[in-house]
Amino acid sequence: MKYVKAFISEILWDCSWFCSAMYERENEQRQNEEEERILQANNRRFNSLFEYPDNSIKTSKYSFFNFLPVNLFEQFQRLANAYFLILLFLQLIPQISSLAWYTTVIPLIVVLSITGVKDAIDDVKRHQSDQQVNNRSVLILVNGRIEENKWRNVQVGDIIKLENDHPVTADVLLLSSSEPYGLTYIETADLDGETNLKVKQAVSATSDMEDNLELLSAFNGEVRCEPPNNKLDRFSGTLSYLGDTYFLDYERLLLRGCIIRNTDWCYGLVVYTGPDTKLMQNSGRSTFKRTHIDHLMNVLVLWIFMLLGGMCFLLSIGHGIWESNRGYHFQAFLPWERYITSSAASSALAFWSYFIVLNTMVPISLYVSVEIIRLGNSYYINWDRKMFYAPKNTPAQARTTTLNEELGQVEYVFSDKTGTLTENVMIFNKCSINGKTYGYSYDENGQCVPKSPSNKVDFSYNHLADPKFSFYDKTLVEAVKSEDPLVYLFFLCLSLCHTVMSEEKVEEVRRGHQSPGTVLLPFSLLSGELVYQAQSPDEGALVTASRNFGFVFHSRTPETITVIEMGRVRVYRLLAILDFSNERKRMSVIVQTPEDRVMLFCKGADTIIYELLHPSCAALSDVTMDQLDDFASEGLRTLMVAYRELDKAFFQTWIKKHGEAWLTLENREKKLALVYEEIERDLVLLGATAIEDKLQSGVPETIVTLNKAKIKIWVLTGDKQETAVNIAYSCRIFKDEMDAVFMVEGTDRETVLEELRTARKKMKPESLLESDPINIYLARKSKMPFKAVDEVPNGSYGLVISGCSLAYALESNTEFELLRTACMCKGVVCCRMTPLQKAQVVDLVKRYKKVVTLAIGDGANDIGMIKAAHIGVGISGQEGMQATLSSDFSFCQFRYLQRLLLVHGRWSYNRMCKFLSYFFYKNFAFTLVHFWYAFFNGFSAQTVYDIWFITFYNLIYTSLPILGLSLFEKDVNETWSLCYPELYEPGQHNLYFNKKEFIKCLLHGIYSSFVLFFVPMGTVFNSERSDGKDISDFQSFSLLVQTTLIWVMTMQIALSTTYWTMINHAFTWGSLGLYFCILFLLCSDGLCLMFPSVFNFLGVARNGLNQPQMWLCLVLSSVLCLIPLMGYNFLKPILWPINVDKVLNRIHFCLKHPLPPPVQIKVKHPGLRRSAYAFSHKQGFGALITSGKTLKSRAFTRR
Repeated sequence: MKYVKAFISEILWDCSWFCSAMYERENEQRQNEEEERILQANNRRFNSLFEYPDNSIKTSKYSFFNFLPVNLFEQFQRLANAYFLILLFLQLIPQISSLAWYTTVIPLIVVLSITGVKDAIDDVKRHQSDQQVNNRSVLILVNGRIEENKWRNVQVGDIIKLENDHPVTADVLLLSSSEPYGLTYIETADLDGETNLKVKQAVSATSDMEDNLELLSAFNGEVRCEPPNNKLDRFSGTLSYLGDTYFLDYERLLLRGCIIRNTDWCYGLVVYTGPDTKLMQNSGRSTFKRTHIDHLMNVLVLWIFMLLGGMCFLLSIGHGIWESNRGYHFQAFLPWERYITSSAASSALAFWSYFIVLNTMVPISLYVSVEIIRLGNSYYINWDRKMFYAPKNTPAQARTTTLNEELGQVEYVFSDKTGTLTENVMIFNKCSINGKTYGYSYDENGQCVPKSPSNKVDFSYNHLADPKFSFYDKTLVEAVKSEDPLVYLFFLCLSLCHTVMSEEKVEEVRRGHQSPGTVLLPFSLLSGELVYQAQSPDEGALVTASRNFGFVFHSRTPETITVIEMGRVRVYRLLAILDFSNERKRMSVIVQTPEDRVMLFCKGADTIIYELLHPSCAALSDVTMDQLDDFASEGLRTLMVAYRELDKAFFQTWIKKHGEAWLTLENREKKLALVYEEIERDLVLLGATAIEDKLQSGVPETIVTLNKAKIKIWVLTGDKQETAVNIAYSCRIFKDEMDAVFMVEGTDRETVLEELRTARKKMKPESLLESDPINIYLARKSKMPFKAVDEVPNGSYGLVISGCSLAYALESNTEFELLRTACMCKGVVCCRMTPLQKAQVVDLVKRYKKVVTLAIGDGANDIGMIKAAHIGVGISGQEGMQATLSSDFSFCQFRYLQRLLLVHGRWSYNRMCKFLSYFFYKNFAFTLVHFWYAFFNGFSAQTVYDIWFITFYNLIYTSLPILGLSLFEKDVNETWSLCYPELYEPGQHNLYFNKKEFIKCLLHGIYSSFVLFFVPMGTVFNSERSDGKDISDFQSFSLLVQTTLIWVMTMQIALSTTYWTMINHAFTWGSLGLYFCILFLLCSDGLCLMFPSVFNFLGVARNGLNQPQMWLCLVLSSVLCLIPLMGYNFLKPILWPINVDKVLNRIHFCLKHPLPPPVQIKVKHPGLRRSAYAFSHKQGFGALITSGKTLKSRAFTRR
């Protein structure tokens, strides 16, 4: 299996992939060779023979000694840096160099230094993070004693002690625990984002050892198991101990990243350490992410190289022709150098001379300027107080500085569900009992009003009520107090039909940590505090609701359930639990009441329970189904509740069949299901529950806004289909008014392919015809993968596909069919997915659509897709930090995504595009003046400008204005960016900077260089001062050209700026003033007299700039250069408008004529019917309860 490098404490920065490549390759080879892992407990000498890695994590790139050579090697991998290094060597050759060596050395050193310092700071942070993780404390069993040690020192085969509320150090085999039968409760938020508790059970051979250090030290069992892999839900192996062999499965393994909950202590045998743990294996291979603009810049730089080579070749030919026709006969005045034997040789040297002169076509400051701009825009994200989550005191964080403008180009968002869209908190919101709906808030006149704290039901009459429970309909309390028999049975069903376990703790838990998934009773019963341990948050919400309304589930044994009903303690005999399964979609309990009645209580999906009802319930069921439709339209998760009173004789006959089916070995599940169906019929409907799977604040609004920006959102989750679909409707990914939502549930490739094609046929019937233009286009594309074009469906559709079907859909011969079908849908939900499948779906869209993708998640199972996408976003908060530590950007709430994309992303993209357009333009205009000048100097590679002007042009004179534009530019403010998501569209199509825009910059630069050369040339040619002295000399001409150039560039940046700040003014006009200050300094008498060979423009500035024709030339050149730009900017939105231009016009209109806020009207679609059933419960918990394994053999005391 491949080794996947962990990034537990890493912030992803530039080139993080490079220095880990050798380390990854070495571990890949080791794991490929490891077919089976063998280890022995408490035997480090034996385990060391296999060279298993220790438990340390290494994410840093450099050491003190290798930083300089490795960092320089990385930087010179950039084409531009390598180019300027070669250029430096060429400038050291006097035969071809026409520029001083320091014109290249100074900018190169500045660029390398800035990047090097940034990389050093980043790596220091990585070293600090590594130390923090690796130096955590852990308890290790050594020679019969428990010793405290560091995480880094844990090795395979060690036995470690884990305590309550502590993270699991490595992947360990559970040996024993403080709970009966070796049970251990864990929270897996870091792995899958779920906060509900899960149960693990120790190996039967070791569970009796408990905390006996002597027995644990003597334990020498040998484990043989599978090699390290990234399958979070699978593990297989064997344990050999005292001559017996025990089978090991996933239920015996505690994974690194889990948190021990409600368990005082447990002991485990370390199986996988460090990079071999499943958490690290799911971190995915670290890759260096580059933006689309980065790739485009590389292409454009190659174009510039080709253009540069072409110009140098053309000018060298011109030089050869000139030397042949004139230079050869001119040697008496301008003799050839000794090493020049012919005009051809001189031409060859001229090629390299011009290569040096025209080197600014590829500006060295381009890349460092880009990094500074990205760094500045990253700080804007970090400083954004509107993305700061006060409850967790956590700001948004840009964990990489290389992807900012990519945020403005996203077309597909792939989101996890639990912990990302939802809070994984269930709230009992509404219910229906005997056809009457409860849960709406009413005023004194009986009118329905919005919920408010003043309308909250007062449960003070119930001393067992949970103060955190909120309900807003007082009529339900009145119905309970009136002892309505159906209301009584409804809540009795909720208090009995579940698998929740209770514990009574001697010391109040409220003083300590309250684990997610537990519910505390604010009332001491007997000598302790009652604590609920719910296997699913759904059941926790239902049992808590029944408790608040007076039906308190108190305790259970394998044979009884104790309920406190309105203050009276009643004990029900538990006769059977008909456990939940995904196929049955329901669960039932059969109890014997204190009055000796045998009752069956059932809850489940409305579509299932409806078919099991007694015919007498037809009218009530129709009313209840209408109410369920209302609940579904509000995005609530629904369950139907029913009961049946059983005849004792019938039950005795049935229980025998149940026992026989339970003991059978063949087709046990099928036989049990048939037995369950015999008794779960002729049910009497009580009502329905409506639970709110609490979405994070602002999720539906965020998704609607992103959809308006033409961003498609796919939900990739490991949760069940019903739950995932319910959330899709709640957060508006799916809508009731959609034409259809397709379900792909095939269990073989042919069925899946047929379902996908059937869906595509309905969305676009012609897409299955060979004559369809897209099919013709695809037939011509033999090479895979190619860019898949967008297809427009004939309506609004959604797609749901499960992980089993997805396995076939992702095969090479069906994946494109999946892509075509899914991309035509407004929303896509993929459920029951593995982490690998999440990454595969993201990669599928990347390969074929060639668009920018973003993945957002919160758990370790999301790391694969976060790293596979162009941009990875981690949700930081209560659901763990693994996804955050592997992400490019992080924040606490999903709703911040719209601000990240539509505000920061859009601004960053616009700024970067303006920067690149201006940067290439100013360098073309600056450099190409040399090209025109060559025709007047015999193609001698003489420069137009002063040497110091060439050195300072990109470094000082023009750097600050463009940085000011690139850091502060805003075409519209953040409010309009969010109100009009359509403004985001140009980035998705890369309209503002592409190859076409680059050609425009080149043509504009050619035109400007032409004006900048020939207008000053015409001005100084045969010109005189007012006193009759000649000013048509080279130095005066050079001064005029460079001054005009700086003035034109300043005016260009001023015209491009739409949002002026004091910093913009200071940078723009200050740089212009700085130019004149430096100019007068370089032309001063002092410098020129002290260093005449270096500063030889003595008095030129003073004498040249006081001539009126000089300023007239400057004004004329500026007007001629600016007129085309101003004309184009004026005519473009009129003659060639795009959608953004229309939106901007609307914004300008709204600024003058504010519109009233739109009134939203809720439209109900009576013809639509969908089930809102969802229940995040797992099969098998009922058997655990009836076995008695959850009961403690001694009093449980929290210390």
